[in-house]
Amino acid sequence: MFDTVLIANRGEIASRIAATLERLGIRAAFVYTDADAGAPHVLDADVAVRVPDYLDIPAVVAAAVRVGADAVHPGYGFLAENAAFARAVEDAGIAFVGPPAQAIELMGDKIRAKQTVAAFGVPVVPGSSGSGLTDAQLADEARKVGFPVLLKPSAGGGGKGMHLVRDERLLADEIAAARREAAGAFGDDTLLVERWIDRPRHIEVQILADTHGNVIHLGERECSLQRRHQKIVEEAPSPLLDDETRAAMGAAAVEAARSCGYAGAGTVEFIVSADNPDEYFFMEMNTRLQVEHPVTEAITGLDLVECQIDIAAGDQLPFGQDELLLNGHAVEARVYAEDPDRGFLPGGGRVLLLEEPGHLARVDSGLAQGVEVGTGYDPMLAKVIAHGADRDEALRGLRAALAETVVLGVHTNIGFLSRLLAHEDVVAGRLDTGLVEAAMPTLLRGDVPPTVPVAAALLAHAALEPDTSDGWTDPFSVPSGWRLGEHAATVHRFRIEGGDPVEVRVHGRGRHTEVVCGAAEMAGDRLAVPAHIVVGEPGRVRLTYDGLTEVFRYALADDGSWWISHGADTWRAVPFDPVESGPGAGGSAGDGTLVAPMPGTVTVVKAAAGERVTEGQAVVVVEAMKMEHAVTAPFDGVLAEVRVDGGSRVALDEVLALVHAEDGSGDAVEGGAQDAGGGTPEDAAVQAATRDAAARDATVREAATRGAAVRDATVQTQAAEGEDKS
Repeated sequence: MFDTVLIANRGEIASRIAATLERLGIRAAFVYTDADAGAPHVLDADVAVRVPDYLDIPAVVAAAVRVGADAVHPGYGFLAENAAFARAVEDAGIAFVGPPAQAIELMGDKIRAKQTVAAFGVPVVPGSSGSGLTDAQLADEARKVGFPVLLKPSAGGGGKGMHLVRDERLLADEIAAARREAAGAFGDDTLLVERWIDRPRHIEVQILADTHGNVIHLGERECSLQRRHQKIVEEAPSPLLDDETRAAMGAAAVEAARSCGYAGAGTVEFIVSADNPDEYFFMEMNTRLQVEHPVTEAITGLDLVECQIDIAAGDQLPFGQDELLLNGHAVEARVYAEDPDRGFLPGGGRVLLLEEPGHLARVDSGLAQGVEVGTGYDPMLAKVIAHGADRDEALRGLRAALAETVVLGVHTNIGFLSRLLAHEDVVAGRLDTGLVEAAMPTLLRGDVPPTVPVAAALLAHAALEPDTSDGWTDPFSVPSGWRLGEHAATVHRFRIEGGDPVEVRVHGRGRHTEVVCGAAEMAGDRLAVPAHIVVGEPGRVRLTYDGLTEVFRYALADDGSWWISHGADTWRAVPFDPVESGPGAGGSAGDGTLVAPMPGTVTVVKAAAGERVTEGQAVVVVEAMKMEHAVTAPFDGVLAEVRVDGGSRVALDEVLALVHAEDGSGDAVEGGAQDAGGGTPEDAAVQAATRDAAARDATVREAATRGAAVRDATVQTQAAEGEDKS
């Protein structure tokens, strides 16, 4: 057995591998980059070595030598399926926790992999069988297979560069586009063509192979719930397969592993017809541990990382195929730092509040409260895994666990996952790889409930309460609205999730941890509804609104925004100034304010201050987690101000630039407004600001009149009997 294992990875998988090593009494060593210097697993490590990049093979191998590692575990991603890395580790006299380099190389080439497994009797998708095909040859193969067809990069994975072609007339253009994407993503534009199976299901089989010639499978996982070819939810076993098909696919996976001299843990992926489960075809083999391995661990009782360590140490598998027992059902959901309501743009930021439902489910996480989630790496933050006696119990357990998973300070897909797991087709097991996209309108969050701005306003109101620890209260610092005559309201304005402004008027003051108020005034009807909050343990508040009491989680960010969570959903309420919206207000395109759609890095500024821009013209490009987003001009005008440069780090909703509209003479008009009268520039500025505020207030009133229950809410005090009214 090994004494020290270097973990050549980061985040949740680094923490997960370390947990097994600790249980086995093996010292875990880590590599880390500057971006991860404050990561939980690095701060808790006994030994960690800084490297320039996780992809820097010489640096990672040197780190392993430096810490005296007996073995290197690559996790998944980065160098996990890099044959050159495996060879470099072995050349340094260190064991590689994974398959031989030649197996990685063979299975990494999809064309060679198909040819190899087919020779061992494994069914493959009908398609091209040769490599290095010209465009004309690819087109000929596509016609032989029959449309629709799928163009796939030979060297790629993760769905990148795949093109589905249903119309032969589009084939030439799609081949050209697929080659460009393959070359850009993988440095290799070699393509293959395969028959496309409508309503396909993605089912994979976990295998274990030791260095003594023993190979077994551990059953299958269903991975059909995907978005843009990326897995979201996985489960084991598949609700589609019967015992006979399961055994046949398992045997095919074992033969695929034997065909390349495999050793270690690996996954053989199949595409299966939803209409005919007996029709299954080999897609590829992943020569590493999979993200979704916990669901297999849940139903087998095995620790796959421990199995990997034992195999790398030269041990034989301790059991055979006939001794494997599957127990119950398990489902996993991947928690990503992304915002589904902004087109799944990647997110980042500091984790202000973290609650993980360890009592309800297994959580593999790389998070900790206070951690800064960067935008330089994959957006996956954690995985939540539920196990039950049957599929229904596992699904219910996972939905309950997600409702108790709270990550404030960073946008996540938790609410989206919760709705997906409750979708009728998912509950019924009617899955295919297109289900998520087809059901998308029902999976996104709806209107903001009125309780959210009310909770934010009452929390903000309570925060105004003066400190009374010294036994004296300055009466003029109390947010009571006291004045001669009728008490005035304290107005709290927010923009929630970039939507329309929300105005909440609070009458009354806080009493320790309680604020007693009335509820919403809709479009001036002054309908009072009682509401109050009781702040309990840190991060939790109990809101009673119109007779309904609910518990919310909350956190206050440095920019003054309130993060509010209820159930599986989270909202960010940003203070809003209707006269002068600034960086904290998250200006909208309608007023010429260009804001960052996600936290990230400015890669290029495509126009300079003073230049004329046209509607839709890219002004600034922001990159996060390998995704670029162009921020465009909302209308024709002049770029009045640019606040960032190439390389600038920006936060979500940070103001990047300002565009001023032009009048008919070609002169720029700030905010699109024109001064109708004389006066000084200062007078004109005041008049423009006043008109802008009036226009915004009119917009808010109009929206409220249309019945938008979240907008223009006014909370009014209701005096309790015996309350001091002085």
